[in-house]
Amino acid sequence: MRYALGVEYDGSGFSGWQRLSQPGEPGPPTVQAVLEHALGQVADAPVATVCAGRTDAGVHARCQVVHFDSDAAREPRGWMLGATSRLPPAVAVRWCVPVAGDFHARFGALARRYRYRILNRPVRPALARQYLAWCRRPLDAAAMHRAAQALLGENDFSSFRTVHCQAPHARRELQRIAVARDGDEVVVEVQANAFLHHMVRNIVGSLLEVGAGDRPEAWIAELLAARDRALAGATAPAAGLLFVGPLYPGSCALPAEVSR
Repeated sequence: MRYALGVEYDGSGFSGWQRLSQPGEPGPPTVQAVLEHALGQVADAPVATVCAGRTDAGVHARCQVVHFDSDAAREPRGWMLGATSRLPPAVAVRWCVPVAGDFHARFGALARRYRYRILNRPVRPALARQYLAWCRRPLDAAAMHRAAQALLGENDFSSFRTVHCQAPHARRELQRIAVARDGDEVVVEVQANAFLHHMVRNIVGSLLEVGAGDRPEAWIAELLAARDRALAGATAPAAGLLFVGPLYPGSCALPAEVSR
């Protein structure tokens, strides 16, 4: 049987999603490693997982979608509760559903969604500090939003990917980007068919320069056209980034929060 899971995690104490060592070998803690260990205990056999989108160290997820195969006779509720009881407090399986044998968490996703939160006030955060970036300088969220619209559509995002990105090309379709102020917070919402390594954080880092008045709104369009990472802003901190989750066709019969 193939199953899909909705996994929530606080990425603060992990070296990202992807397993960095072989099962049973010592290595940095990752979300994939602890999840596969927990599922393996429930199945009483090794379990390999595939996720919708790998997250970096310190990045959080509201609903990472994962699929795995197992011959173990377990009900979806058993997988959900059994795995969660064996996971560290920072990781929880929110739901489990059986899926078709050809369902693929990565290749079947139509889109991925991220949210980036910036606390914009003179004093750093004490509460929820692991979920917020902080900028003490006043930010013009409306200017950031207007500038960001230049990124919409299918483009080459070479200016916004890390030099370590392993993707074969930099073309991605940015379907939605919005920047809005909510009290002391500036929130950036982004949706695309897929993302490059550090793409969201590099976009936010450049938008921060626009919001602070250091760059004109037109600069974002210029960066996109330049296709040169060296010209863009600094990479925004990981703490402010949340992987909201992917979106799949309704025919996959997944929960509404990940269905289009």
